[in-house]
Amino acid sequence: MSVTNYTMASKIEVQPVTGGIGAEISGVDISQVLAEETVADIRQVLLDHLVIFFRDQEITPKQQLAFVSRFGEPDIYPFVKGLDDYPEITPILKLPEETVNFGGIWHSDTVYQPNPPMGTVLYAKELPPAGGDTLFANQYQAYETLSAPLRAFLDGLTAINSAAKGSAAATRSDRVADGGTGLAAEVMEAEHPVVRTHPETGRKALYVNTGHTVRFGGMTEAESTPILDYLYRHQIQPEFSCRFIWRPGSLAFWDNRCAQHYPVNDYHGHTRLLHRVTLKGDKPF
Repeated sequence: MSVTNYTMASKIEVQPVTGGIGAEISGVDISQVLAEETVADIRQVLLDHLVIFFRDQEITPKQQLAFVSRFGEPDIYPFVKGLDDYPEITPILKLPEETVNFGGIWHSDTVYQPNPPMGTVLYAKELPPAGGDTLFANQYQAYETLSAPLRAFLDGLTAINSAAKGSAAATRSDRVADGGTGLAAEVMEAEHPVVRTHPETGRKALYVNTGHTVRFGGMTEAESTPILDYLYRHQIQPEFSCRFIWRPGSLAFWDNRCAQHYPVNDYHGHTRLLHRVTLKGDKPF
């Protein structure tokens, strides 16, 4: 795939990662105050490719927040305390003696909130010598490749999403133990459309995930499980996915409204630390 210049005004270069999702952006130093046209181009690449990657960036927490704030309003993660001076930055940490990694399951971020995040920005601080990659999956494609009758069935459904679902709650247990906010997971539950319409692109995306979705609205878990299990397998197919290999100074920015992600837990005995900022979003429709 060839490098693409998105506009004459911007000097950024864009290299798609796969045919379905992901693009690496070069020619920009995000530690600096970016021109409006550059910010607009980066946002367009994000909308086109769902997740964007930057390499070899040297930024402070203040600079990360400044960059993220050009695309929306940073939010505070409900369950784990952020940095002392920057509460909007959540340390995504796994220590050498730990075996569970934070968020180590396919999911969209905090969809148990009434207004889930628009996007997430993750910056690498300390990495294992190998492993710890992150996978991303295109949920537009996941929806569009379903059969027409199944799409029609899902279009009219909602789903109940809970922070207390065990598969996801277990992945944050270490961080809650040493830096939790004291909020009970049981109080975080939200009902959203199973098929979400993206507010900027107008495209439909599958909006359930194995980390947080517990059942369809108005249906029991027993009734919902067979269909949800099929959707969970379907939505992470290799054809919909890309894999990002982190390096020091790497930054990933994904659209939480139409992409899922999965941090691979294959680096026991090593430290992995990234700084995460989420952007406030709107109510899914």
